[in-house]
Amino acid sequence: MGLFGFFASAEDKRKEEVRTGARAPDRTERKQCWDARDNFYKCLDKHEVIDSLNGDGKKIADKQCAPENKAFEENCASAWVTYFKRFRVADYQKKKTLERLEKEGAKTVSIGGPGDALGAKKT
Repeated sequence: MGLFGFFASAEDKRKEEVRTGARAPDRTERKQCWDARDNFYKCLDKHEVIDSLNGDGKKIADKQCAPENKAFEENCASAWVTYFKRFRVADYQKKKTLERLEKEGAKTVSIGGPGDALGAKKT
């Protein structure tokens, strides 16, 4: 970004608008975001970090995955970055809870949606 909000090009301006949420990303920009997220996640996995927002995980991510995080933050809307980082933690916690419940003998139960009659055949 240039000095005092002036951008070097229209592309830089659009990228900043997408990053701040002022403009919705197009298909190509979404793919760039997801690719950057996946690269960041690969680095976190390599260093066994789940939560890159807090504690030791943040320290390790800041040190070991700085280039990947920078690309992630540059290629995604800031709200998306926060969402994806929080989702990673929640998804991990969900998987661990399901594993624990299965070890305790919990069974999977199918739950029908509205209008599903008991005993009705599924088509």
